[in-house]
Amino acid sequence: MGDAYRDTTARWMTVGGREIPVDSEGYLIDLDDWSEDFARALAKEEGLDLTDEHWQIIRFIRDYHNEHRVQPQVRAMIAHFTGKWGAEKGSNHYLHEIFPRGGPQKQGNRLAGIRRTKGEH
Repeated sequence: MGDAYRDTTARWMTVGGREIPVDSEGYLIDLDDWSEDFARALAKEEGLDLTDEHWQIIRFIRDYHNEHRVQPQVRAMIAHFTGKWGAEKGSNHYLHEIFPRGGPQKQGNRLAGIRRTKGEH
């Protein structure tokens, strides 16, 4: 791995007997290191019990990223999940409620193994 790789690695998480490098906020350094076990380990570290709704959002983020090569904007998530779950559960408020550490774009992206969105600090 190059110097840039080492420079961005803040720590290592043990997932399934493997050491996975992450940055200071828990975002994967190498997106290919993502697994459902990684998501579970990070969620546990962040004090989040993953429900079926969390997994639906994580899979939506991953599928959207795989198709479009960018992270979904919150409004795309709201439109998708309002259609799927109804207006109350598909709302911005609810999505932020179930991902309390930065909402679906920060915490959701971390758990989905997607890098932070542009403009995030």
